Amino acid sequence: MTTKKPFNLEVYLREQAGRIEAAIDGVLPAADERPSVLHSAMRYAVFTGGKRLRPVLCLAACTACGGDDETAMMPAVALELFHTYTLIHDDLPCMDNDAVRRGKPAVHVAFGEANALLAGDALQSLAFELVARTTAPPPHHPNQLALELALAAGSRGVVGGQVEDLASAGRLPDEPTITFIHLHKTADLFRAAVRLGAIAAGAHSENLAAMTQYGTALGLAFQITDDLLDVPPTATRQQVPSPSTCLAVYGDKEARRRAIELTRDACSALGNFDRTLAQPLVAAAEFALLRAS
Repeated sequence: MTTKKPFNLEVYLREQAGRIEAAIDGVLPAADERPSVLHSAMRYAVFTGGKRLRPVLCLAACTACGGDDETAMMPAVALELFHTYTLIHDDLPCMDNDAVRRGKPAVHVAFGEANALLAGDALQSLAFELVARTTAPPPHHPNQLALELALAAGSRGVVGGQVEDLASAGRLPDEPTITFIHLHKTADLFRAAVRLGAIAAGAHSENLAAMTQYGTALGLAFQITDDLLDVPPTATRQQVPSPSTCLAVYGDKEARRRAIELTRDACSALGNFDRTLAQPLVAAAEFALLRAS
């Protein structure tokens, strides 16, 4: 009699990240293809590390909805390219002015500000090219995947969240503002990740709605826990490093309570899914809960 091994999130993330990175390598232009400085900057930005969490969630959502996750690979890659574009632009001197990303010089430091800006633009274009080339199966409209990414990307999504984040510089935001920033700058891409995977699997409306609830709650929880990990527990609200961190509004205890509540909401959204198929999504939510505890 064989004993089934418990699910290991770390191993799962590592294995899926390897698949995703191989697929990314296959769609990016070669570093020596002209204009080589642009393509080198694109590759530098994408391959500076990271767990590939958003594309992994995309693949996991496809599996949870009964699909073959290979059908979600190009949407997953597109999501990671889009996410990388946002990081490049966030680091620019005119935005957050960060010189380091994941322990390495930011793209604008390594390649110059103009090339960094253009590398981000090119990655965003390539992301939309990939989803535009991928046809969504019934019952969805054939271009639904491109629409999903577009809805997460614009002024009502990531770009809008960044604008509000920049506008908060130098002052403590109120609760509606911090919620808006977290929802659009962070949670919208988590929502898009699982919705893209579900659509690639041909998910029906009930499962798609559940994935929307899961992705939004998980994205908000991850942003709160990131804020918690960035700030010492003894810091006062006036000592937090960024005015857009939720600790500036909630304080440590309330922030932890909200993160725990959100991760429980994410788990409850998966209640009607096959437990084995949805295990990676459940484990990701439980990991967020562990980080907040």
